[in-house]
Amino acid sequence: MATTLSASEAWAVLETVPDPEIPVVSLVELGVVRKVEVLDDEGLRVTITPTYSGCPAAEMMADQIREALLAAGAGRVEIETRLAPAWTTDWIGEEAQEKLREYGIAPPGRTAGGAMPLTFVPPAPACPRCGSRDTARLSEFGSTACKALWRCRSCLEPFDHFKPI
Repeated sequence: MATTLSASEAWAVLETVPDPEIPVVSLVELGVVRKVEVLDDEGLRVTITPTYSGCPAAEMMADQIREALLAAGAGRVEIETRLAPAWTTDWIGEEAQEKLREYGIAPPGRTAGGAMPLTFVPPAPACPRCGSRDTARLSEFGSTACKALWRCRSCLEPFDHFKPI
């Protein structure tokens, strides 16, 4: 007989589901998982917002979420993809930003209040390896569409930078 998980149990399981492209952060930490609902018929509905509307990993994310929840005892899992409001780097928590930095990806910049300041020319990201701000963008697109490729002029290492969106 199928069982279901509570919303808090489902969230705990989802905290362990890594982003398919950046395995050091979970889909929850990245802000992709937006909502978990317990349904009347022993099922769960998980609402996700991919980092981009055309994210090539969106289907894989849904599959990973479904598999993890079913393995943990959910009777049925529905995945709802919502594109509005659009995903924003503001949804990446401080701990996840540090994990990205340690992994070699420069997280989006933040002010003391937590938001990315609106500017016509955003500041160059700090190198996640040496911390230098003497960096240059090599390409508007990095390993994925949600990141840009940069290089540090101090340590000469290339790195991805999450675009502040």
